[in-house]
Amino acid sequence: MDAEGLESFRHFVDSRSSALLRTAVLLSGGDRHAGEDLLQNALAKAAGRWHRIEEPEAYVRQVLYRQQISRWRLKWPRREVSVAEPPDSGAGLDASSAAELRIVMRAALSRLTARQRTVLVLRYFEDLPEAEVAGLLGCSVGTVRSTTHRSLARLRALAPELAALGRADAERAPSSDFSPVEVRP
Repeated sequence: MDAEGLESFRHFVDSRSSALLRTAVLLSGGDRHAGEDLLQNALAKAAGRWHRIEEPEAYVRQVLYRQQISRWRLKWPRREVSVAEPPDSGAGLDASSAAELRIVMRAALSRLTARQRTVLVLRYFEDLPEAEVAGLLGCSVGTVRSTTHRSLARLRALAPELAALGRADAERAPSSDFSPVEVRP
């Protein structure tokens, strides 16, 4: 890579890595370390082809999605996640904090299968249309729709605390079109 390409790549990484890392962490079920690994591998692939990439962010996101698909298709998928401390129970959640809502959402997403989590992240976090999600995942639009439906139903069943938090946020929201609490999964 020449000096100009190297500078361009560094600028891209500096400016977009935090947004890409959020997506990678969500794709990996809230595991920050796995998300960092996912993003690092995607950026390494992009660096090797940097001079040929027309839309760098789209390219890196595509690599993220495809690597995640490859992970869930492994013959022996990793079923356990090691953590330093056991997670708290949902009994003491304060619905007034958007940060706590994000934590609950990440924990709920981690309870889904990798495929279900990926479909929900692409549809609702990345706000991609069903056709584009189907293209990224290599399946039909009907499969995306049914997977989305089943994933949301399972998410509601596994994490009923999300419904309570969502109702509390809606009750506190002002009557204007502006909502001060931005809730992202």
